[in-house]
Amino acid sequence: MDYELVQLEEKKLAGLKIQTSNTDTQMGEKIGATWQRFYGDGIEASLAGRKNEKCIGLYTNYENGAAGDYDVVVGCEVDATVSQPELVETVTIAAGNYAKFIIHGDVQKAVGDFWMKLWDMKLDRRFGSDFEEYQPGEDMANAEIHVYISLN
Repeated sequence: MDYELVQLEEKKLAGLKIQTSNTDTQMGEKIGATWQRFYGDGIEASLAGRKNEKCIGLYTNYENGAAGDYDVVVGCEVDATVSQPELVETVTIAAGNYAKFIIHGDVQKAVGDFWMKLWDMKLDRRFGSDFEEYQPGEDMANAEIHVYISLN
């Protein structure tokens, strides 16, 4: 898979947070349910101070790299100075070096396929803030998704 090395500034993300792991047999269902809550319960619409129309799926707070628990945050980039609704958590996407991948396709299948291929790559991963950034558009079957993997 092709990627580009990029330097990102810190971002503030507001959304819903869960904890899971790659060994959790319910991992996919938990992440999917969080996305459903984010849209279906009006969380996305309630976010204040949004910086853009993109939505983000963040993987962070890794206990032991790919082998342990980690947090998943489904949200949007926001202005850090703006207060958010009660159910919403605000987290930081760390500044730093990232491998940026651009994928196209069905939002579930293309992203799932991407992660399966990523595990086989020899990247010097930091396991800090890895995230999928969904570009605006209504076509969920042929979406553009930018995936950022934090590097040492």
